[in-house]
Amino acid sequence: MNDDTGNTDRRTIPAPAVDLYTRFIHGEIGRRAFLRGVSRYAVAGLTASAIIEALMPNYALGQQVSREDERISATYVTVPSPDGHGWIRGYLVRPRSADTRSATPAPLPGVLVIHENRGLNPHTEDVARRFALANFMAFAPDTLTTVGGYPGDDYRGGQLFAALDRSRMTQDLVAAARWLKARPDCNGRIAATGFCFGGAQSNALAGILGPDLAAAAPFYGAATPPEDVPNIRAAILIHHGALDTRLAEAWPAQEAELIRHNIRHEGHLWPDSVHGFFNDATPERYNPVTAAQAWDRTLAWFNAHTRMATPAA
Repeated sequence: MNDDTGNTDRRTIPAPAVDLYTRFIHGEIGRRAFLRGVSRYAVAGLTASAIIEALMPNYALGQQVSREDERISATYVTVPSPDGHGWIRGYLVRPRSADTRSATPAPLPGVLVIHENRGLNPHTEDVARRFALANFMAFAPDTLTTVGGYPGDDYRGGQLFAALDRSRMTQDLVAAARWLKARPDCNGRIAATGFCFGGAQSNALAGILGPDLAAAAPFYGAATPPEDVPNIRAAILIHHGALDTRLAEAWPAQEAELIRHNIRHEGHLWPDSVHGFFNDATPERYNPVTAAQAWDRTLAWFNAHTRMATPAA
């Protein structure tokens, strides 16, 4: 684990309130418990309603790449998933080809971008567009497809998510990954990244897909199940926030499994960073310094492991 440096605390909301929000979005506590808990941290000049408003996502604030950016080409695609829920819809983004004379775009590495436990929200779509601007083809699937997709509200999205079969969700993502890899405009090498649920699924896919996945960069996600670690062939880049206590404390055991099976990996416990530190749509969790560092490392990792020649069959 590298010893990285970040900045000093920027948050204005008490850390326990931020932790309550994290527990709320993970489904560990209900809305009433969240609201009641937040009220304990209201002080003069900082009301409970102000705390809640500050903790809720602001997707306009977190947009870095416009949906209408002329440098990208984006569309929604539905992919068959016979072993999952039947199908899964996702957001496919490529850089727009500079050579308009060519009918066939140059093959690019593919990146599967997996959302948190609330569906394909605007933040995840924005991350997919960022990958396109870095010269990748990105596909961001929505595991809520068969219940209508992301409903435009994170709380309702979380409720829909909780009602779905988790193993079928994983199979939907497996189908999405294999579809992306097989596309003629993909160079045959794909990577996976994601956040919270998406981070855990990135780790899970590394164990399921074996040599079909070239690299993974999970953000604050649970480790690959130990029984699947021997199947990993991808190069694994782990991102945890040092203040994300549960995952930070679990990292040594996760790394020990990777070392035991000779899995190429790199790990970072980012300082002054909580669960969700990469999400610029939630400013009270977002750490702009460590988020930028983690992004740069992710791009370098994916460039190193997805732009090599495809091995012979």
